[in-house]
Amino acid sequence: MDNKFTEEFEILGDLIRRKRKKTGLTQQALADKIPKLDRAKISDIENGKEDFHFSTLLKICEALDTTLEKIINNEKED
Repeated sequence: MDNKFTEEFEILGDLIRRKRKKTGLTQQALADKIPKLDRAKISDIENGKEDFHFSTLLKICEALDTTLEKIINNEKED
């Protein structure tokens, strides 16, 4: 992964992890909701080790039943 955006991927991964845990899902349960994404890939994303596509981020948001805006702003669901 390009080191230029390492910090941003780590921050985003942490926000995804927080939302996943608030939702009560394990990494495996989240991966099971997203075709072609396994638990190891979820772990890499959450730990900022994966340079993933924007569409993957949108699929994660959908699986977590939230929006990208709410994940980025770390907002509570209504």
